[in-house]
Amino acid sequence: MNRKIRIGTRDSKLALWQAHTVQALLEARHISTELVPVKSEGDLDLVTPLYAMGVQGVFTKTLDAYLLSDKIDIAVHSLKDVPTQFAQGLMQAAVLKRGPVHDIFVPHPSKTSTHGHAVIGTGSVRRKAQWLNRYPDARIDNLRGNVQTRLQKLADSDWDGAIFAAAGLERIGLRPEYAQDLDWMLPAPSQGAVMIACRATDGDTLEACAPLNDADTALCVQIERDFLKTLMGGCSTPISAYAELIGDTIRFRGNILSTDGKEKMEIERTVPRAEASGIGFSTAQELLEQGADRIVQSIRNLGA
Repeated sequence: MNRKIRIGTRDSKLALWQAHTVQALLEARHISTELVPVKSEGDLDLVTPLYAMGVQGVFTKTLDAYLLSDKIDIAVHSLKDVPTQFAQGLMQAAVLKRGPVHDIFVPHPSKTSTHGHAVIGTGSVRRKAQWLNRYPDARIDNLRGNVQTRLQKLADSDWDGAIFAAAGLERIGLRPEYAQDLDWMLPAPSQGAVMIACRATDGDTLEACAPLNDADTALCVQIERDFLKTLMGGCSTPISAYAELIGDTIRFRGNILSTDGKEKMEIERTVPRAEASGIGFSTAQELLEQGADRIVQSIRNLGA
């Protein structure tokens, strides 16, 4: 490939880590690159809860516009931030090998938290709902911003702790030693995965990015996103999903909760890898038939 690939990325430390990772992989294949950092709407508004911003793709639509207007050639995203329906004219070029998947609890530096009655910071309705389902007496406060900002807000607060994605803290070396793994909390669909998007008509860029794709990760995150899409979920819906490859099988777990955590529906299936491609659709459909559509509708009514 003779031309330089312009890599679009949000300008947070974590997003730049992801973009530099993609840049290194491309340049190892002797492809010239240039980073183009931009600010997303989600980065500019650090106060409004994500569920109240009223749009899907709040962290991705600015980069979508840059791609469609030919200001960049690829965009690097945390896949969990990407809507299940791509903007017209754009497509997934590659998914990198997945990193840490689960969430972690970071206690306030000066406190030993008692989870049941704790005050917890998070901007995620999924994390809030799962926490309240397990600890109904807890209080949840809104926490927005990049990783460093959220850690500082936690340190400056009177909260007992806050919830973070393990990948976000570990990738930039900011995971505190006293952080606790939340193995019981099911992650967001495609959490821990980095995705490259490009224009669907840009064959040269698609060809350049293809070797970066990890087939195992791509299969698992697609199953999770199919589950999310079938349940008609977005950033304002507490939907979790995790597909993992175990030998020649795929183990899939998914759930949906009411925003207050009082209602929870979950499902688990293990199938041969060769038969796994439709499991996200089928498990979501099972939950809908069992009444999950009632939870989805109640959440929509809250936002109406």
